[in-house]
Amino acid sequence: MGAVKSKRMPRAVREQQMLDAAVRTFGQRGYMAASMDEIAELAGVSKPLVYLYLNSKEDLFIACIRREARALTEAVRGGVRSGLPADRQLWDGLRAFFGHTAQNPDGWSVLHLQARTHGEPFAAEVTAMRAELVAFVTQLIVVAARAAHRDPDLPEREVAGLAESLVGAAESLAAWANATDGVTARQAAATLMNFAWAGLGNLMEGHPWSPPDPAHETSG
Repeated sequence: MGAVKSKRMPRAVREQQMLDAAVRTFGQRGYMAASMDEIAELAGVSKPLVYLYLNSKEDLFIACIRREARALTEAVRGGVRSGLPADRQLWDGLRAFFGHTAQNPDGWSVLHLQARTHGEPFAAEVTAMRAELVAFVTQLIVVAARAAHRDPDLPEREVAGLAESLVGAAESLAAWANATDGVTARQAAATLMNFAWAGLGNLMEGHPWSPPDPAHETSG
């Protein structure tokens, strides 16, 4: 331990080492139960050094959220290849999403469970990440919908709710997949495509489902 502590390394590398330890600890033990002592020990540094670099437990947790959120959004964006049909782009994006959350279960726990349940400012950081994903999916869907409807002015609001629903479903499915033995990222992506794309496909073909006339509905 002493040799590790005395070894010189660049600040950025040392900080990432601390964040790695913090994400693992927060993800597995939870924000409230995690201690700066165990994070420092796992990182192989002294607790004062953690405070020197990252100020406080709250600041450390925010740094973890931001890093994991950035990594997830970059993985999804990087997984989608432009120029492909809309269903292929969505498929690639979902595979990237589920692949990343499966490979980084502690990071996903920090984002999906810990940050959401401990109030501000943590929840706001996740909300910002989620808004970026929803905006990305909205653009993916609206481009295909405009082409299918031959309407270049089709408003984004027409598909924004679909994107919101799709991201929410992906989040829930990722939590389930990570807690269920034997479920691969590919299987999770296929599950959501089978659930969502049939409806989206009908929309692209100009055959959206419409609710019945309220006058013909019965109360109950």
